[in-house]
Amino acid sequence: MTDPREPSHPLFAAIYDPATAVVERTLLRPHRNYLVEDLHGTVLDVGAGTGAMFPYFDAVDDGTVSFHAIEPDPYMRRQARERAGELGLGVDIRSAGAESLPYADDSFDVVIASMVFCTIPDVERALSEVARVVRPGGEFRFFEHVLDDGWRARVQSLIAPLWKRAAGGCHLTRQTASLFAADRSFDVVEVDRMNLGVTPIRPFVRGRLRKRA
Repeated sequence: MTDPREPSHPLFAAIYDPATAVVERTLLRPHRNYLVEDLHGTVLDVGAGTGAMFPYFDAVDDGTVSFHAIEPDPYMRRQARERAGELGLGVDIRSAGAESLPYADDSFDVVIASMVFCTIPDVERALSEVARVVRPGGEFRFFEHVLDDGWRARVQSLIAPLWKRAAGGCHLTRQTASLFAADRSFDVVEVDRMNLGVTPIRPFVRGRLRKRA
């Protein structure tokens, strides 16, 4: 039985993988590879969705990495579990939102967020939770779409309310990279902005932050 407090988007979950199949194989592949470079220790995938990162985890799994994931939407979570099973990937998938991570302080060496902060209701609280569960010296790695400039930003703002309802709560107008870079829990290792994608899902930012000791 579905918990009424959970976000639930059965139609969006059903069409997500078919709708993104081509961009996953082409545009997104190098950026997902970026997120798993030199992956080590205990890893958390925040907002696993249908498990898009799981094949990349599987590719770098040498038996020494411990994989964990959260996904609040029951329909996406079910697909993520099925994908993990198909890959034979050992990953502990829990039902939780990013604003309340069910882990102790300093639990993870790496936390990964891939196109998920656009859907989180309380971004600042979620980032605070990420900072709490990352060990000092550990990394927060991300790949997110953000607000564009000029006429593209005006288009994003215009269609944002409808887009949010149709696309599983996705916000088009967030300035996620600026929020991440300003967080005092982390030092910026690198942040890159890329004119990747097509309006309204454009541009993207990717980067790495390191938890301060």
